[in-house]
Amino acid sequence: MTESADAKTAAAAADTRIDIHRIREILPHRYPFLLIDRVLDYELHTRLRAIKNVSVNEPFFQGHFPAYPVFPGVLILEAIAQASAILASRGLSEGEGGGEHPGDNILFLFAGIDRARFKQPVEPGDQLLLEVEQLQRKSRIWKYAGRASVDGRLAAAADILFTYRAL
Repeated sequence: MTESADAKTAAAAADTRIDIHRIREILPHRYPFLLIDRVLDYELHTRLRAIKNVSVNEPFFQGHFPAYPVFPGVLILEAIAQASAILASRGLSEGEGGGEHPGDNILFLFAGIDRARFKQPVEPGDQLLLEVEQLQRKSRIWKYAGRASVDGRLAAAADILFTYRAL
């Protein structure tokens, strides 16, 4: 009986993983601005966990900062926003959109950033764990709480507000 429950849990987790190929179908971003490498799991309208592998080969490290490369905080916020947009898009494509069903043919746009805090630098070789939680949705405006951590240590956090328009 335990094996059956474990198998069901594993199957459910596999259904909520999203690989880079599917992420590229959901988000219009491309290199060097696509900042989500994989979605680990999600619950519709609730939460999502994703990762960003930070590589020294990323172009901004040439200038930010050559002697001490640090992943730009504004890009951490962008990664949180992209993770949020993936979760919101899953809800829209699954039929919850107030009568609208735009699926993947949408562009999410920032409407605001609140309570942004940066706690520690993110460096090449780090794996950024992005966790977002849907706080609120009113019509076409979402509010998400996002956290970015490395090895269990908080790197940054912010509340993200965004909307969308059809492509």
